[in-house]
Amino acid sequence: MAVLITGIGELTTNDDELGTLTGAAIVFDGPAIAWVGPAAAAPDADERIDVEGRAALPGWVDSHTHLVFAGDRTAEFEARMAGQPYSAGGIAVTVDATRAASDAELTANLRRHVSEAVRQGTTCLETKTGYGLTVADEVRAARIAAAVADEVTFLGAHLVPPGADVESYVDLVCGEMLDAVAGSVRWADVFCETGAFDEVQSERVLRAAARRGLGLRVHGNQLGAGPGVRLAVRMGAASVDHCSHLSDSDVEALASSDTVATLLPACDLSTRQPLAPARRLLDAGATVALATNANPGSSYTTSMGFCVATAVLQMGLSVAEAVRAATLGGARALRRTDVGVLRPGARADLHVLEAPSRTHLAYRPGVPLTWRVWRRGSRVA
Repeated sequence: MAVLITGIGELTTNDDELGTLTGAAIVFDGPAIAWVGPAAAAPDADERIDVEGRAALPGWVDSHTHLVFAGDRTAEFEARMAGQPYSAGGIAVTVDATRAASDAELTANLRRHVSEAVRQGTTCLETKTGYGLTVADEVRAARIAAAVADEVTFLGAHLVPPGADVESYVDLVCGEMLDAVAGSVRWADVFCETGAFDEVQSERVLRAAARRGLGLRVHGNQLGAGPGVRLAVRMGAASVDHCSHLSDSDVEALASSDTVATLLPACDLSTRQPLAPARRLLDAGATVALATNANPGSSYTTSMGFCVATAVLQMGLSVAEAVRAATLGGARALRRTDVGVLRPGARADLHVLEAPSRTHLAYRPGVPLTWRVWRRGSRVA
């Protein structure tokens, strides 16, 4: 059934030919977009919905979350706010709780958080394993994630489990664990950071994943200067995520590559790390994405709107740049062309704001501005 959404005051398409339209309309034909253009020229459709001058944009593409988990880390957050530094080791608390949870509990928790994100305009979401760290628990996480999320990433190399030998654990990740999860995931990731995995170990994981046909991602340069960015670029990873501590050579490497710099401002604020240099990256010509890093320890939010507002108010981006990073940037970090953009043939994912302009996303920070959400042509919020 064709659905005409008309009366759009400002339509952000992220399409270079269409640009940003005023007085616009869009036609969904089932799960795909059939037409975009001026409302006065809109074709007939089976159903017509007038949004009465509200602004619309592609649904958010959240390309970095960790939502297959159980447990709570409120005490860790309170300690961090009191001055205790963030370290990678806190992940172990969530690992224990996740291992102890049932499949039903993990699935319900994942669905609850995805539903929360959808109600705020997120229509494409990636999530990772990484809170199991045994073959059985990582397989379970991948299976649960694959039933709910748009994209699933294997993150067995999240942390070395307490008591395990690091080299033996890397052997397990690169062998039996990767073999067991490969059928349920599209991507593999590694936490290349002090307290997690060094450059040599991280490269072993990525090479093993590439041999099995998985796309590559890297957690890098979060807690300090390090090899994450250069490793990601050298390996042709789709994205390197965090990027809070970048040298000039890191920025240049990203600008001259197809690797997307995925920035996680909610995490930077929650861990009291420096905000990633978004302005510097864009000015150099790098592709930037914004994502929530939703997880129970370092960034417990599913609000892409919050990330957009932070990027504008504190990271030097314009509203247009921040919205693009949170939609098209996320799509590029996932190597997708069907989301993050509004043009014929793309997925019919639309986020309508209770506002006349996307500028209100930063102009009115913290105010819920999602009015309606369509995903694959069906209204979901």
